[in-house]
Amino acid sequence: MTPETVIDILREALWMIVMLSSVIIGPGLVVGLIVSTFQAATQINEQTLSFLPRLLVTLIVIIVAGPWMLTQLLDHAHRLISSIPYLIG
Repeated sequence: MTPETVIDILREALWMIVMLSSVIIGPGLVVGLIVSTFQAATQINEQTLSFLPRLLVTLIVIIVAGPWMLTQLLDHAHRLISSIPYLIG
């Protein structure tokens, strides 16, 4: 196994991490920004007002995008496992 191969495997794994985490974190960031803007405009300083919508959006995104994320992760693992003979030999 060459260093280039190891770097390619790590690059693919890191890209998978970024892609799957951005699907979950992105909508939460957008909702947090909207709620923070609303709080600044109305001068409401309630902590649960910013936490609860982000939590709900994150749970909804995990429920909706969960099967796609699992499929991506399983496909990546399958590609890695099936390429072991080529990587070693």
